[in-house]
Amino acid sequence: MNRTALDLWVGIFVAIGFAALTFLAMKVGNFSVFNKAPTYVVTAQFDNIGGLKVRAPVKSAGVLVGRVSSIDFDAGSYRAVVGIEIDSRYEFPSDTSAAILTSGLLGEQYIGLDAGGDIEMLRDGDRVMLSQSAVVLEKLIGQFLFDRASETPAQ
Repeated sequence: MNRTALDLWVGIFVAIGFAALTFLAMKVGNFSVFNKAPTYVVTAQFDNIGGLKVRAPVKSAGVLVGRVSSIDFDAGSYRAVVGIEIDSRYEFPSDTSAAILTSGLLGEQYIGLDAGGDIEMLRDGDRVMLSQSAVVLEKLIGQFLFDRASETPAQ
């Protein structure tokens, strides 16, 4: 094999390796350009979203059903407005509730959906009316310490 043919094969091998690494990075980073399933977007308002991020998982009964598509601030109500992109294979009743939960003690935050019992289903552009904000660990610790400090010793 002459030198130019060897260089050509090395170049092809490097290009394939680079393409494979790019594909793997997109899969690991949950960046879904390939085979994107049809979705519908609903919104929910929260008093505090904690450390929730765009592309965070949305789960129901522990199953991944969607992702957080956007996080905005409503200047009128002073609440966070979270866009939730749900896979169209999963339909939820219109009285579904959304809560910001944490995986483990200090894990990533995600949105948990609890299905209601209504006959009517959520549609694209609807709003989840029932929401529970994130539990902020610092607030809990501060509240616990404040409560302990305010207690008077029993005599």
